[in-house]
Amino acid sequence: MFGFEINAQCANTSARCGTFETPHGPVHTPRFMPVGTLATVKGISTEQLGRTGAQMVLSNTYHLHLQPGEEILAAAGGLHRFMGWDGPMLTDSGGFQVFSLGDLNKIDDRGVVFRNPRDGRTIDMTPEHATQIQMALGADVAMAFDQCPPYPATENDVIDACRRTHAWLERCVTAHTREDQALFGIVQGGCFPHLRRESAIAVASFDLPGIAVGGVSVGEPVEEMHRIVRDVTPLLPTQKPRYLMGIGTLREMAIAVANGIDLFDCVLPTRLGRHGTALVGGERWNMRNARFRHDHTPLDPSCSCVACTGHTRAYLHHLIRSEELLGLTLLSIHNITHLVRFTSAMAQAIRDGCFSEDFAPWEPDSPAHHTW
Repeated sequence: MFGFEINAQCANTSARCGTFETPHGPVHTPRFMPVGTLATVKGISTEQLGRTGAQMVLSNTYHLHLQPGEEILAAAGGLHRFMGWDGPMLTDSGGFQVFSLGDLNKIDDRGVVFRNPRDGRTIDMTPEHATQIQMALGADVAMAFDQCPPYPATENDVIDACRRTHAWLERCVTAHTREDQALFGIVQGGCFPHLRRESAIAVASFDLPGIAVGGVSVGEPVEEMHRIVRDVTPLLPTQKPRYLMGIGTLREMAIAVANGIDLFDCVLPTRLGRHGTALVGGERWNMRNARFRHDHTPLDPSCSCVACTGHTRAYLHHLIRSEELLGLTLLSIHNITHLVRFTSAMAQAIRDGCFSEDFAPWEPDSPAHHTW
């Protein structure tokens, strides 16, 4: 039900393209996954989302538990039916949000007690509870409950976080009984190479359908993130999808793919869209700028999204300057399409055998710039 087949590999790097089978259809990798935290990708309908080329969509256990609650989603027939999305879905365990957003009262080996930021009530979140919520939500992939240490953190603090993450993973595996849902483990370890290696080996030993690399994009220098990916990925099973959490910039995705990563997610495309910024040719364009006022050309002539085929830069500029909601929606649609196209282009380059030679399309003078 959750097989992963590698269809092509780069001869000179660890890049590969594959197919991850789920109950709601295949996910062709490498692939960017849009984030729909509260069962919606902000500002975009599911019909519009489908036209971006997105295949798997994320939602968040922490936020859906707070509002509307997993009981309501279960009564609706699960997350897919609730939001009207027929494709594959993944739910994050909420561990990152518990530690970064919640008013923590207590953390120990049993779990985490925190205060609901909506109504102030106390919530007791254990690995078993996080797993039960995700089974009720019914996404194709559930993530294990983990402890994501902040950056910077002391080595002793990261050791404790790793120990808990591995112990909690074992409890998640025991609690997870839904056969039509895959459970992924998460590698932690901060910026300490030996802890990352130990965590990768520990998580891989559970033989789960897939593995994520977490605890990156939390404030560490970007070169540290690249080093973590280089060190960790060779220790992960070859025949399982590898998911780098929270990454959505072109250069970082390309370098990660070269090191064997398959899946990515990030709130970046819609967050930029809501602030009037478009991703074009690897650049970020502020559509409020006066230079677009009289520009009646498409936003990106190579893009087939509705923003680029149906409207002009001048019109998008007008919408953003007028604070019209349509402008934010169109830019969000375009930005998601942009990142999905980028990962699809990497897959094509791997199949064509040219990934290692020329795939650096974030640079305008790259020979591969035309490929996407």
